[in-house]
Amino acid sequence: MSQKTHVVKAGDITRAWWVVNAEGQTLGRLAARIAAVLRGKHKPTFTPHLDVGDFIIVVNAEKVTTTGQKLDQKMYYSHSGYPGGIKSRSLRTMLERHPTRVVEYAVRGMLPKNTLGEHMFKKLKVYAGPSHPHEAQQPKELTLV
Repeated sequence: MSQKTHVVKAGDITRAWWVVNAEGQTLGRLAARIAAVLRGKHKPTFTPHLDVGDFIIVVNAEKVTTTGQKLDQKMYYSHSGYPGGIKSRSLRTMLERHPTRVVEYAVRGMLPKNTLGEHMFKKLKVYAGPSHPHEAQQPKELTLV
C-alpha cells in the first residue's frame, strides 16, 4: 500500500471572506493572525508555494491599540530619493492621518517578500470606520483569539 501526499492545485482553491474588527486589538497580534489567514496557514490544504489564503476585511482600523510607549516612540520612515529627503512620522501621527496604513504596513511586513506575498497582500481590505463595501461577498465574522 503506497501513501500519496495530496497537493492542492490552483483550480481547487476556494477562498472565503472574513471580517475582523480591529477595535481594542493590539496591532502586532492582530497583524500576525491576519497574515496567517491571508497565507492560508489555517487550512489543512496549506501549500507554501501557492496562495491558498482567504480575503480579510479589517474594520475600525483607527481604533487599534498598542502597548507601552509605541504611540510616540514607534516611527515610520519614508525617503524621497533626494539627499536629506528622509521623513519620519510617529505611530500617533499615522493613526491620525492614515489609520489604514498602520494595519497595512504591519501585515505586509509579516508576509513573504516576493510576488506570492504581493498576491496575498492584495486580498487585504482595510477601512478606518465600521462600514465596508463588501457586503455582496457575505463575509463571516473572524474572531481572533
